[in-house]
Amino acid sequence: MESRANIISSKKNKRVKISVIPGHFATNHSHINYYVDMTSIKTSHKMAKEAARDLALNYTGTHIDTIICLEGTEMLGAFLAESLSDSGINRGEDISVITPELNYNNQMIFRDNTQSKIWQKQVLLLISSASTGKSINRAIDCLKYYNGNLAAISAIFSAIDESNGILVKSIFSEDDISGYSTSIPSECEQCKQGKKVDALVNSFGYSKI
Repeated sequence: MESRANIISSKKNKRVKISVIPGHFATNHSHINYYVDMTSIKTSHKMAKEAARDLALNYTGTHIDTIICLEGTEMLGAFLAESLSDSGINRGEDISVITPELNYNNQMIFRDNTQSKIWQKQVLLLISSASTGKSINRAIDCLKYYNGNLAAISAIFSAIDESNGILVKSIFSEDDISGYSTSIPSECEQCKQGKKVDALVNSFGYSKI
């Protein structure tokens, strides 16, 4: 699979890159025809810092108290907090960076010691990939439960423009990946054509079948 990978650079910053692999992939709730590998942005501190600076430019006029990191975006979230605190309306402010826990029912929860970082706070939701918006909706339900105010949504890659009336600001979009498509399994064209799934994918990576 790796031999099919193509490197795509951000239109705004050539130092920020993702890798895309064409094929037939299955997530928890959809089938996609490209696996978008964001490992470098999640693990390289230099690239994460560059990506965070680019994302921060979207929020110079948005007050942020807390960044909730999903799908392994903690390092990006830390640099984003730093960038937001260095400029704009958040200049000099301390910004919390937290990650929800998943309970035995696969629900997002926050322990008592972190709930104060959400309660009546202005929250930026940071996710690695938004293909259908279901993961974002689950996070928003969690945020409402803890009485947080959703102020912004950011993603490394997003195939959707908005969620719950809030624009999703991303570094990469489906416009960067020619022919990108996502569908529910019952409507997957590759399945209808009898093409086997190449790999199972989630926020941690992929496992070949």
